Amino acid sequence: MMGQFFKMFFASCLGVLVALGVLILVGIGIIGAIASSAEKTEPVGPNSVLRLTFDQVMPEQTNNVEASSISDFKRSKVLGVHDVADAIRRAADDDNIKGILLEPEMASLNGFASARILRQAIADFKKKGKFVVAHGKIFMRGSYYLASVADEVYINPSGYVEINGFAVQQMFYKRMLDQLGIKMQIYYAGKFKGATEPYRLEKFSPENKLQYKEFLADFYDVFLEDLAKSRKMSSAQLRSVINQGVANTPEKAVEYGLFDKVLYRQELIVQLRKKLGLDADEDVKFVGISQYDEARPGKKNLSADNKIAVLYAEGTVLDGKGANGTIGDKRYVSAIEDILEDDKIKAIVLRVNSGGGSALASENIWYALSKAKEAGKPLIVSMGDYAASGGYYIACMADSIYAEPNTITGSIGVFRMVPSIEKMMANKLGITMDSVKTGPFALGLNVMQDMSEEEARRAQISTEEMYRLFIKRVADGRKMKPEAVNEIAQGRVWSGVDAKRIGLVDKLGDLNAAIKSAAKLGKIKDYRTVTYPSIKDPMQQLLEEFLGEGSDDEAKMGKIMQKEFPELVPAYEFYRQAKTSHGFQARLQVVVPF
Repeated sequence: MMGQFFKMFFASCLGVLVALGVLILVGIGIIGAIASSAEKTEPVGPNSVLRLTFDQVMPEQTNNVEASSISDFKRSKVLGVHDVADAIRRAADDDNIKGILLEPEMASLNGFASARILRQAIADFKKKGKFVVAHGKIFMRGSYYLASVADEVYINPSGYVEINGFAVQQMFYKRMLDQLGIKMQIYYAGKFKGATEPYRLEKFSPENKLQYKEFLADFYDVFLEDLAKSRKMSSAQLRSVINQGVANTPEKAVEYGLFDKVLYRQELIVQLRKKLGLDADEDVKFVGISQYDEARPGKKNLSADNKIAVLYAEGTVLDGKGANGTIGDKRYVSAIEDILEDDKIKAIVLRVNSGGGSALASENIWYALSKAKEAGKPLIVSMGDYAASGGYYIACMADSIYAEPNTITGSIGVFRMVPSIEKMMANKLGITMDSVKTGPFALGLNVMQDMSEEEARRAQISTEEMYRLFIKRVADGRKMKPEAVNEIAQGRVWSGVDAKRIGLVDKLGDLNAAIKSAAKLGKIKDYRTVTYPSIKDPMQQLLEEFLGEGSDDEAKMGKIMQKEFPELVPAYEFYRQAKTSHGFQARLQVVVPF
């Protein structure tokens, strides 16, 4: 018996040692892979050209993405939009960088506001007297928007041009759900609250069409104004060319002023050699944005005692900790408490890029931010592509709110959605349900049976109560009467331009403008910024993924769908995130592709 025990004991020890050895070897392999990629970073030599493609995912905050594989971390970090823009501005003052080559045909953009941040950074680069040229084979709306800021914009002779207006397209699932026998029990407050429409209608409601039409018109105006300024045309001229679709070939696009010349890339390289004073056989030294950032990292003012905390809130608002790229209330409340405990932090800038999510989680974050304000730390909000629904909820109590002209904001409304598969089970599978209850509401919310009339009535009442709380939060924060907020709320979506006009936003400006405002309110001149929440470096993320810590099978399924069925991703993500959130949802469903 004792011999059997020792046999099993030593076998277990051996198994543990083998597993540990495998982990160490894999760890060494990961470290080696990342280290070897880091070694590839070369110094920036004289007479170099910064090449910008924007073909990598760019979160708001650097590294705020989920780890999935070693290949994701060939770079030492995944640069955020603001750090990319900062690197471009640093390059403007770098004597080794003579100009920029823009090749954005595969640009991966989060939204219109993010694209505008990058475009403005390139415009600032030009002000230093350095050249910017753009070239590509395929130009869609987003890639052309970035390229158009260049001094010269070229297109390949066999190129493809599709520069159109803005549009919103939505899948509707009601007919499919009806055929399956799935009943979506939906309760909402706000006649413009469109997040539930795909599950209760077969097309957009008149209210939804109206709001989309109005904010898309604002987006289009900003888009045309920016293009017109760069291309030295009028907005009316551009609108006519784009709306008529006449610039649909490279030659026509040049004829109508969208491009300067039809040019092969090899011919462009010849031009660049001349600009740089190179011989015909010399190579143009291109530097990518990640390589440049690693070789020329930004210098932080570590000598300043005073600090401004920049709290990045991007992604869906969720209950619990949440993963990178989401706003888990547990993680964000903890971050705000850390900020509160740091006496050197004199002000907070909340950078919001979110369409909302869980109303309960939004309320928890709102409360934590309110406590920070009460403690004497001024709060300024800076809005990105989206700051709507729950994203606006966490922003509304700020001392001042900045938005981009093309920010999507508002959507002040809530909903609740509970599916019932009772009919599907009975008609498709022949399974029926019955229950015995001690009271009319004993079953609570469940997907196996339809709600009774009284249960449905109570659900609608509680939804409207949550809406009234949302209204109150906005009214108190914006110093408005609840009746006035209700008129502009109703779940309606607004552009940044309109949001300023109706009082939901104070000023139009970027993150830097918000930081300067925070410094003024915090009564500090010499300061440094610190970012929250803390994001683990790629190595830590990858090891956690390998060890299974924080792994999410549904998130992995989402990545598979993103690759194989991208058109279904919004619906899947909506379902996944709503399922993990408790109770009411303050969420924006619309996505404007860019």
